[in-house]
Amino acid sequence: MTPLYAIVDVEAAERAGWRPFDLARAFLAGGATFLQLRAKTLAGAAFLEIAFAIAWVAHEAGARLIVNDRADIARLAGADGVHIGQDDLSPAAVRRVLGDGAVVGLSTHTSAQIAAAVREPVSYVAIGPVFGTATKVTGYDAIGLGAVVTASAAASGAGLPLVAIGGITLETAPSVIEAGATSVAVIRDLLSTGDPEARTRAYLERLAPRSR
Repeated sequence: MTPLYAIVDVEAAERAGWRPFDLARAFLAGGATFLQLRAKTLAGAAFLEIAFAIAWVAHEAGARLIVNDRADIARLAGADGVHIGQDDLSPAAVRRVLGDGAVVGLSTHTSAQIAAAVREPVSYVAIGPVFGTATKVTGYDAIGLGAVVTASAAASGAGLPLVAIGGITLETAPSVIEAGATSVAVIRDLLSTGDPEARTRAYLERLAPRSR
């Protein structure tokens, strides 16, 4: 897994004046190779249309696309996997839909959830929010870098990558990797300068010496 996990959040993209497909292309042009498509309020047909288009362009660029929440959309769009939360389908159920070769990620927010997650048939575990965030409402307070250290120990003990998310910026990303995260998932900060391609490249350059 690469150190940057670039998230195409449909609502955040539109607020910033970007079509999701164009934003995905900008991330790919900047060197991102691991994308997630997140569309919490989009109707199923529109979600599938966007997922199919982004999966195609991602694969053309040699990158992978993960779909947030929707295993059915991921399968129909030819995406590489799905990212699920605590209240979504279980990892085992997702495997029944997508197969053993799919990438399956699971969000966690507490030590108990991490301990349970590493026993599931997942490809990676996500932890957050690391810092305060207005983009993704989780119902949990910021956990800080200490929780990333703890989560990293649990994930690495199970042979799993750890993805950290929540309020991460270009300035704080190195400290999150140093705390043990394999990758940082970013939504808002990749849009912060109005040039997501250059911002993506800046993340990869900043984190490359610390890649695991």
